[in-house]
Amino acid sequence: MQNDKPLAMAEQISRAVLQQPGLAKLLALSCQWRVLVVYRSGCVGALAIWHRLASAFARWSGLKLLELAEGYIGPASPECKTAPLSMVVEWGQTSRLETLLRASHTPAQLERARNLVALWRTHQLSRYNHARDYQGKLPSPYVLLVDGGDVDAEGFQRMLEAALQENPGCHVVLMADFKPHSGKNPHQGRYAQYSGQARVVVLDEAVHTATLVKQSQALYCHASYIGFEGLLWGKRVRCFGMPFYAGRGLTEDALPVPEGRKPVPLENMVYAVLVAYSYYVDPETLQLCGPERLMAWVGWQRLMRGRFPAVVYAYGFSNYKKPIVRRFFLGSQVLFDYPMGLLPAQSTLVLWGRKALANVAGEKVAENQWHVIRLEDGFIRSVGLGADLIQPLSWALDTRGIYYDATNPSDLEHLLQNHLFDIALLDRARQLRTRLVAAGLTKYNVGTDVWQRPGHITADQVILVPGQVESDASLAFGAPGIRTNADLLMAVRKANPASYILYKPHPDVVAGLRSKGQGEEDAGQWCDEIVVDVAMGALLGQVGSVHTLTSLTGFEALLRGKKVVCYGLPFYAGWGLTEDILPVARRTRRLALDELVAGTLILYPTYISRTTGQFTTPERALDELLIWREKSPILPFWRKLLRGYLKIEMMLKSKFHNTL
Repeated sequence: MQNDKPLAMAEQISRAVLQQPGLAKLLALSCQWRVLVVYRSGCVGALAIWHRLASAFARWSGLKLLELAEGYIGPASPECKTAPLSMVVEWGQTSRLETLLRASHTPAQLERARNLVALWRTHQLSRYNHARDYQGKLPSPYVLLVDGGDVDAEGFQRMLEAALQENPGCHVVLMADFKPHSGKNPHQGRYAQYSGQARVVVLDEAVHTATLVKQSQALYCHASYIGFEGLLWGKRVRCFGMPFYAGRGLTEDALPVPEGRKPVPLENMVYAVLVAYSYYVDPETLQLCGPERLMAWVGWQRLMRGRFPAVVYAYGFSNYKKPIVRRFFLGSQVLFDYPMGLLPAQSTLVLWGRKALANVAGEKVAENQWHVIRLEDGFIRSVGLGADLIQPLSWALDTRGIYYDATNPSDLEHLLQNHLFDIALLDRARQLRTRLVAAGLTKYNVGTDVWQRPGHITADQVILVPGQVESDASLAFGAPGIRTNADLLMAVRKANPASYILYKPHPDVVAGLRSKGQGEEDAGQWCDEIVVDVAMGALLGQVGSVHTLTSLTGFEALLRGKKVVCYGLPFYAGWGLTEDILPVARRTRRLALDELVAGTLILYPTYISRTTGQFTTPERALDELLIWREKSPILPFWRKLLRGYLKIEMMLKSKFHNTL
């Protein structure tokens, strides 16, 4: 086998395993390359058994043995079905890692290693990123003793005694090295005898290691990988075993250094371990990537997963919406319709929209005794209608109110009123706005017909009036004056008698999933034309202005540089970008368009990737939306059947005034 063949095989097999870690895939690659592939994973028992038999089978069959193991940057999700994000590969008799640790590196490579250490600290990463930070109080100062379960009780006692004797002014925080796919430590029974010992604090639960390591004075372990993390944080590390990072001049070692191990600067070790030795896959594109991209992604996941308490309580959600709620609260356990009388004090409650807590809880309660989060569709939502039960890419999770309720402040209004938008964020907003407009994307991305402006009419003469669902909460809480589509059309016609007025009913109404508004069947009396199945993005390009109550179409028109007249109080009104019929006293700041875009599309919503099921950015959501639109040009047959059922459900609700 040529020298470069193992590396080529490793790259192909690593890519395949990272994308689809299945036994059939591994066996197929084994046959193709005549290499016995062994994938070691804590969540795949069959492959673990196979690994124990691998060496004997390789000798018997004459196949090469190629071992793959999960790498050093772990996922932020605890589900064991999640594919590994990083992987290391070994082959032959000589350890690849040992060879790489002896190699010399260029100044650029060493600078990259230093930057990786900075990134590791900035994102507070670990190999075990799935756990939450420790919420209790820690003693100060302390040294951290990590029990990796790789030493017997007698050896563990020696480590503890050394930690106490060598650090007389410190407490010893004893932490179990919980494996990535396990919530348990098989050796936790040994801790009982130490729980009351002086200067010893036992953390007998799965917690994230970064903060514990960062705040410690030193780290004691046998051979746990967390010892390497201690080196990344610049800590003194005392080793009682001989892991890969020991015996190289970076640790204090209790055992003799093996022959052949030489001192290695930290930058060399970081480059060897995190760059040269490891393979990484971008979880969103499933392409091989560098450690920097994966560090940023995992750091973002940890930040998003830690926003809310470990347990939240949701009320009033249908069975259809419950799994979506869980998806948008990754990192927290969601309990639905929990008895209010059993709630802990100051619990965090989750409600949809402007629903009153008393209405969904079935009892009289005061909302001010809880922390309430209100949910609503985001602004880059889907290909298809929410009323068609199309899964959303984004939701708004608001802790103050909700963005369409002008009677109270919301998180979005607070952002727009107070946030300091830096140049990098504004440039990001400008690029996102440019891409959205160029792609013709809007909230729902429906409509296949083409509308052509009459030849004798210029764009400046055309006014678009978007219809709204009149039972929608955005009108109840955001339109204190005019509240019907018919009244809006009459007001627009009265103010603009010579303009060409175009009326577009709401797509939910067109689809029969929501009822028409009061007098909406007579809309033709006050407009020049009614358009139905035309994509909003294309339509906005042919009009001069948009007149609206609170429709998101007004915001989408602003993105395209159109004049927008607001007859209600939508979230984008009152910032100096729209012509407002009604004042919004709380909104005193004047915003540039990209400041509005940054707050509305980047900082405020939560996005979930269709590829990973994890948190993502608006830019990636836009990428996925374009792919989605390309694959879903028409409503599939099964969704047409579902729409028929939903129409019947709507009629029953309307007839009996009862929520199903």
